[in-house]
Amino acid sequence: MDEGIRLRLDVSYDGTGFSGWAAQPERRTVAGVLAQTLDLVLGAGTATGLTVAGRTDAGVHATGQVCHVDLPADVWRQHEGRLLRRFARLLPTDVRVRAMTEVPADFDARFSATFRRYEYRVTDTPWGAEPLRRHDTLAWPRPLDLAALTAAAAGLVGEHDFAAYCRRKENATTLREVTRLDWRRDPDGILVATVQADAFCQAMVRSLVGAMLTVGDGRRPVEWPAGLLSRRERASEVTVAPAHGLTLVAVGYPEDPAEYARRADLTRRLRVPVES
Repeated sequence: MDEGIRLRLDVSYDGTGFSGWAAQPERRTVAGVLAQTLDLVLGAGTATGLTVAGRTDAGVHATGQVCHVDLPADVWRQHEGRLLRRFARLLPTDVRVRAMTEVPADFDARFSATFRRYEYRVTDTPWGAEPLRRHDTLAWPRPLDLAALTAAAAGLVGEHDFAAYCRRKENATTLREVTRLDWRRDPDGILVATVQADAFCQAMVRSLVGAMLTVGDGRRPVEWPAGLLSRRERASEVTVAPAHGLTLVAVGYPEDPAEYARRADLTRRLRVPVES
């Protein structure tokens, strides 16, 4: 029997027309479109075990998504030189596979990851979002203070129980380590929040952004978002920011491939990550 190989796929997509990543009956999803294309190019059932780093919700975008699949080595050798261009021709224009790389068998797109990094774009201009960016930029109806947003973000960095900001799932921990959370205002006036953590529970990123925006527009004090970390259940007063402003921009992995298995084992023992 031919030996199998594991293939890493680096994927980008505009989430506007998708019901999220995960395959769902009768719904258009990123995983569903990729699986259909794999079957079309390689033959039904040839590629197996499609696994993603972070299952994004409906309307959330990605420029740095990562997934893996397994396939027979002879199939990879047969298609390797032209597979990327065949995908470019067959995939719809709102999803792209930017790279396909053979990786060690113990690479796991989900459990080997060391971090996920998201960006959330907001405009507070009185006229709203530019038409060409309307699908990835939230139009906020009030002026936003960058200093207040920055101060609110600082209180959320570190390892905490983010139960107040998560949609709780049975038997899943809400303990997370946020290693980066900051805001900037780009030259075009757009405010961008960068949020990075080892993993995120469901709706966590958009809940954090929603809480900070109420600080930025002056309706809440800067201490309020961090004060919610003492809660052990979801805070009903936190509004989840709309999905379309959020983009998964990067997933990190150990630099040494020999560390993939160790990282995956550590992650499995700590938690089962469920993405925003």
